[in-house]
Amino acid sequence: MGTLNTLRKAYGVLKDKTKIGLAKFNSNFKELDIAIVKATNHIESPPKERHVRKIFAATSVSRPQTDIGYCVQALAKRLSKTRSWIVATKILIVIHRTLREGDPTFRDELLNYAHRGNFLQISNFKDDSSHFAWVKTYAVFLEKRLDCFRVLQYDIEAERLTKLASGGSSRGQSRRMSSGELIEQLPALQQLLSRLIGCQPEGAASDVYLIQYALALVLKESFKIYCAINDGIMNLIDVFFKMSQDDAVKALGIYKRAGQQVEELAEFYEYCKGLELAKNFQFPALRQPPPSFLATMEEYVKEAPQSGSVQNKLEYEGREQVSEVASDETKKQGEIRINKLLINEQEKSKLEEPRELIPMGDLLGPYETNPTTLEIEKNNGMALAIVPSGTNLASHDLSEQWELALFTTPSNNTTHAVESELGNEFNKLLVDSVYEDEAIRRQKQLTNARYGSEGVLFKTHFKIHL
Repeated sequence: MGTLNTLRKAYGVLKDKTKIGLAKFNSNFKELDIAIVKATNHIESPPKERHVRKIFAATSVSRPQTDIGYCVQALAKRLSKTRSWIVATKILIVIHRTLREGDPTFRDELLNYAHRGNFLQISNFKDDSSHFAWVKTYAVFLEKRLDCFRVLQYDIEAERLTKLASGGSSRGQSRRMSSGELIEQLPALQQLLSRLIGCQPEGAASDVYLIQYALALVLKESFKIYCAINDGIMNLIDVFFKMSQDDAVKALGIYKRAGQQVEELAEFYEYCKGLELAKNFQFPALRQPPPSFLATMEEYVKEAPQSGSVQNKLEYEGREQVSEVASDETKKQGEIRINKLLINEQEKSKLEEPRELIPMGDLLGPYETNPTTLEIEKNNGMALAIVPSGTNLASHDLSEQWELALFTTPSNNTTHAVESELGNEFNKLLVDSVYEDEAIRRQKQLTNARYGSEGVLFKTHFKIHL
């Protein structure tokens, strides 16, 4: 058996040299082909860094789209034809590292290539079955990683690097998601985490250094995936009691699965802590979702409103619980508004009482008497009297002459009489319109004050309730 493995390795090395020689003379992408063969040769060791960096450069955003597409096709073709688990593992490592550390152009081209159904096809190996099983699991994980990106429309690793570079928080994108997005995207992240945990090697594969190297890359992925799921679960709890029944059932399933995955991830971390490559890693502190909260969520699912009635329910609860959630300051402001409304109601009732027509003279001060005015009237009692010409004013009492002259003096001027009669009627209509305008104006003020106060109270409560 040992002799067979030795011959197989020697044959693999010979094939690599042959392909390198052919690439030097027959390839339009000579340097890239040589870098791919050398990075994924038959030697059981991790890909050399200088060859991986050449692949990064060939797939950078500054390179033409044809170069990037050729690199993806060359890697996929080599993976589908090889019968060596070593070559297959190293190809998957190169792809994984380029996804994590390279430009997004490689990921986009890989997604386009995967749409054609030719992505990560692995032939049947002639090697040990435990090695083959692990390589297959690793390939499935990378495929699920791309599928997760299709759902999320952002890369977890890229999101973390962007936030750290900008000096912001490294929390995941899920903290800004709506409830619908959470229900759609959290299951995709949980499936990816499940595939990741499944990458724990078993049997003889667990002692192979090349597999441990690839597992270290997978382990690094788990840190960001777990943080994204944890942030999403916290966000899900914040909006859970506003969901319809259908969404609440889905959210409850996500919550339960998160608790199970924490236990599975803890076992996976215990295994990885024993790896030589993971000794310097900082493992996150795993937090189990509160089990006591699970019973409350299950009760809500039973009583949750159907889809479409959630908003009405929230508005109803907001109005019913205004006195319970309002702050002391809000309550005081409410009392002030109520007092103003009562005062306005009293003023309104006064305006609506029947009134007698007030003479025009009384509008200037019906209950006040100016002493100076009385003196002038006494001394000039006949100043405005209308009397016949030739009448001796000195021989008559002034007050009697005023009244007598005012009401007994004949006049032939009918025009003045008509104007006087119209003038008195006009004065009466004018006074009536003044009171009617005043009543309407106060009614509008009262209405605006009432609805304005209610609107402010409801908005204040709704904001506090949320």
